[in-house]
Amino acid sequence: MTPSKEVDTIQTPEIETEGYGNSDIDSLEDELPGEVEMSLFDHLEELRQRIFYSLIAVAVSVVGCFFAVKRIVQLLEVPAQGVKFLQLAPGEYFFVSVKVAGYSGLLLSTPFILYQIILFVLPGLTRRERRLLGPVVLGSSVLFVGGLVFAYLLLIPAALNFFISYGADVVEQLWSIDKYFEFVLLLLFSTGLAFQVPIIQLLLANLGIVSSERMVSGWRFVIMAAVVLGAVLTPSTDPLTQSLLAGAVLTLYFGGIALVKLTGK
Repeated sequence: MTPSKEVDTIQTPEIETEGYGNSDIDSLEDELPGEVEMSLFDHLEELRQRIFYSLIAVAVSVVGCFFAVKRIVQLLEVPAQGVKFLQLAPGEYFFVSVKVAGYSGLLLSTPFILYQIILFVLPGLTRRERRLLGPVVLGSSVLFVGGLVFAYLLLIPAALNFFISYGADVVEQLWSIDKYFEFVLLLLFSTGLAFQVPIIQLLLANLGIVSSERMVSGWRFVIMAAVVLGAVLTPSTDPLTQSLLAGAVLTLYFGGIALVKLTGK
C-alpha cells in the first residue's frame, strides 16, 4: 500500500476591493503627467523667455494697430454721434492715437499671451487641472469679448446719451478727444474684466473653496457688491450706466451658479 499523500491547500484571505478602483483613479487624476525636475534657475529662465515672447507679440500688435489707428478711432467715435471732438493741445491727437494703438494691440495679443502663460504653468498641473484649463481659457476669452461688445453697444451709448441730453440746452457739445477716449477705453476694459465673474466662480467651485449652495446663500452681499462694482468700474457718474453694469454682473453671477451646478459642485 502506498501512503496517501495529503494535499495541503493554501487558503488566500479575501481582499476587500470595494472602492479600490475609485481611489486609484483619483490618485491618477492628481498626478503630474510627464513630471520633469527643474531647478529654480530653469524656472526663471523659462519665465524670462515667455515674457520676452509676449512683449514681442505686444509690440508687433501695437505697431500694426498704429498704422490702422484712424479706422479704430472712427469706430470708437460712432457711439458719440452728433458730438464734435477738439484737439485742445499740440499733439493731443497723436498721443491719443498711441494710447488707442496700445490698448488695441494689447487686446489683439492677449491670445498669444494666454498661450505663453499656459505653456509656463502646464508642467505643474495635474490631469484634473489640465482638463479644466481648456474650458476656462475659452470661456474667459468669450466672456471678455462679450463684455467689450456689451460696453460698446449698450453701456457707452447709454452714458453718452445721458451726458448729451443733460446739457443739450445749456452747452454746445465740444469734447476733448483725449478725455473721450480715456472714458471709452476705461469703460471697455473694465466691463470686459467684470464679465469674468462666472469663470472665477467655476474656478473657486472646482478648487473646493466655495460650493453653489454657498453662492446662492450670499445673494444679498452679491447685490451690494454688484452695485459697488458698477460704481467703481464705470468712469461716469450717471446712474443708468452703473445700473446696467450692475445688472449685467448680477446676471453673470447667477448664470455662473447654474454653470457650477451643472458641474456637480
